[in-house]
Amino acid sequence: QVRLMESGGGSVQTGGSLRLSCAASGGTDGTACMAWFRQGPGKEREGVASISEISNVAYADSVKGRFTISHDNDRKTIYLQMNNLKPEDTAVYYCAAAQIRWMECSPRAAYTFWGQGTQVTVSS
Repeated sequence: QVRLMESGGGSVQTGGSLRLSCAASGGTDGTACMAWFRQGPGKEREGVASISEISNVAYADSVKGRFTISHDNDRKTIYLQMNNLKPEDTAVYYCAAAQIRWMECSPRAAYTFWGQGTQVTVSS
């Protein structure tokens, strides 16, 4: 059973930056594809970015050019560097993982394991 733990959320002003981390434990079978999702107030959950075991990355259009997803060499920890944050980025951010092949790994894939979430608040 894979366990995911997010950290790094907080409050920033518009234009600020934050870096989220997600550490996987309890076994790495099931973490070939990892991603960040978010759910803002009154909004549906949306996929933000994904990264495959061979480091292929994909982003939602709303964050392209501002957010960067990456992982450690052991692929047990992923990060989301968020720059030029906007109020509409305010959300609970979740880490997710699944045993998905690299060609199917995307923010729109179906994920098996989920973290508890970390709050990101961007004020204007």
